[in-house]
Amino acid sequence: MPMPDTGEQELGSAMTDRSLDVAWIHGAPGEPAIQVHRYDDATVILRQSKRINYEAPFLFLLFGADRALLLDTGATEDPAAFPLRETVDGLVAQWLERHPREGYELVVAHTHGHGDHVAGDAQFAGRPHTTVVAREAEAVREFFGFGADWPTGTVRFELGGRELTLIGSPGHHAAAVTYYDPATGFLLTGDTVYPGRLYAFDFPAFVATLDRLVAFTAEHPVTHVLGCHIEMTRTPGRDYPIGAQYQPDEPAPQMTPAQLTAVRDAAASVADRRGVHRFDDFLVYNEPRKRDMLRLTARGLAHKTLARLRPAAAAGR
Repeated sequence: MPMPDTGEQELGSAMTDRSLDVAWIHGAPGEPAIQVHRYDDATVILRQSKRINYEAPFLFLLFGADRALLLDTGATEDPAAFPLRETVDGLVAQWLERHPREGYELVVAHTHGHGDHVAGDAQFAGRPHTTVVAREAEAVREFFGFGADWPTGTVRFELGGRELTLIGSPGHHAAAVTYYDPATGFLLTGDTVYPGRLYAFDFPAFVATLDRLVAFTAEHPVTHVLGCHIEMTRTPGRDYPIGAQYQPDEPAPQMTPAQLTAVRDAAASVADRRGVHRFDDFLVYNEPRKRDMLRLTARGLAHKTLARLRPAAAAGR
């Protein structure tokens, strides 16, 4: 099955550098709809193009001996614009060429249930040996076996020689889950922690989640804290406007455990103050008010208008 040409090295057992030194697609003309980065033989990071949807989420495909896990399905349903199923099928086929087995399963799950993380779910409807976990909190808890101690307890999820630890992470979304992968040391935090605007709609739950994540990193080796978006620029405290479809000055998506702790400490410091709070590597939206979201939207609309006017002005010179 054809794969998008991303210029990346072909997936293979020889690719073991486990590098995140990647020039991620960021909305430049001519970039592919999906970027595929093979972190190692069994770990693939994908990013949706900002030219298709400004959210440009990161997705994660983890292979085990018995089944693979796809975390999130992006912000676009249309497979013609966003060929996620085709891309994942190709990656699974490559995996099975090197590790042949019958009835290899795919589980499609989510870091949380917001629309820009579940839009591509329909592409996997009817795919053989595939389970798509519903986006609702009850369905997530039931599928993974979270018990009555949700969200304070953790559960294990086995892929076959690759066991993940799942941590309930409400605050941004009621069904949010953080995934820890000991094979890579990745802590996959969805929209709870990333270099951008951290929207906490239930702030006490958000702070409690951050406390659990910081405590977890103190007891487990974490190489990278990886969320699903980049919204900051490389200028400390400066974010791109919402809706920006071209972000050439992005920082790297990965954060450190120390930055995770900084997020926790920042959130605790503004726990009694609703609104928007700006820090070097992220912004905290503490149960944002209507006026906070209106300002965010107005800035985005102004940016979009200027972006449309610039090509016209250049053509008129």
